[in-house]
Amino acid sequence: MAETGSVATSEELAVLVRNDFIESRHAGSVVVVNPQGDVIFSKGDPSALVFPRSAMKLFQAMGIFSTGINLSPEHTALATSSHTGSAAHVEMVREVLSLGGFTEADLRCATEWPVNKEMLKQVYKADGSALPIYHCCSGKHAAMLLACQAEGWPTDNYTDPSHPLQLRILEAVEYLTGETVPATAVDGCGAPVHAMPLVALARGVARMRSANETAPMNIASSAQKLFSSMIEHPWVVGDHGEPDTLIMEELGFAAKSGYEGVFLVSTPDGTTVATKILDGNLRTAPIVALQALMRAGALEQSALDALTPRLHTEVYGGGKVVGQLKTTF
Repeated sequence: MAETGSVATSEELAVLVRNDFIESRHAGSVVVVNPQGDVIFSKGDPSALVFPRSAMKLFQAMGIFSTGINLSPEHTALATSSHTGSAAHVEMVREVLSLGGFTEADLRCATEWPVNKEMLKQVYKADGSALPIYHCCSGKHAAMLLACQAEGWPTDNYTDPSHPLQLRILEAVEYLTGETVPATAVDGCGAPVHAMPLVALARGVARMRSANETAPMNIASSAQKLFSSMIEHPWVVGDHGEPDTLIMEELGFAAKSGYEGVFLVSTPDGTTVATKILDGNLRTAPIVALQALMRAGALEQSALDALTPRLHTEVYGGGKVVGQLKTTF
């Protein structure tokens, strides 16, 4: 059975310190590639296979937009979103569905309660229930429906690995990463998620940003619009206060989180970092990714220091700050 990576090949990347006592240690791997895809910094095992989880939405978007569908910048960003189910996000998903005459019943993502506290209160107050539209991936699924409609593909089974859309996405993944996918699983939302080496994940995003008109599947123009839409509307990709949203707001770097400790950050020139925290701790991943970019010379220490306090790194005891989550490299 293939594994994400072993403890032996991973390295300690961060510790959580409480009152000068190391309470938790987080091991994993991180890799930074330049715009050409060459490794310029790494810790742990960059060749370790990972499921990108929601970080794969950038690759899925290449397949979706290869169909020629044209969305507004906000709706384009929504296709990469791991949203919180806020009222604004839900309304945007409904807007995308309506563009193709679809309804919430056409979504094939799993049901979920809103993570956004205000929206959750509203649902409870209305005696509502978990719904597919509240799922963090519903924006991606709405865009998938439009892509299927544009190509005349079936819309009732668009998450099936053998569906033409999923085969198009697989083609984009293998082209951009330069790797044959070794394993495919069912992601939390129900769509396929493909395993790849961590370095291939970073390299694939770098290739999106540096693609020219010779790239297949309309990747060059799709990627250009996708990244500009994410930077222009960062709250759509996550939500206000989320790490990937903060990084895009403060640094102008594209950022995307994935469950189980995966995090991507890509600078405007295409320098890209991918990290996987072995224990799946997503709170640790953003600061590890940014530290790696700094070590690779792609981020100033002053910018990292200014942003770090906003990335939920402080440790509290009795309502006061008593420690911090910090990197160890």
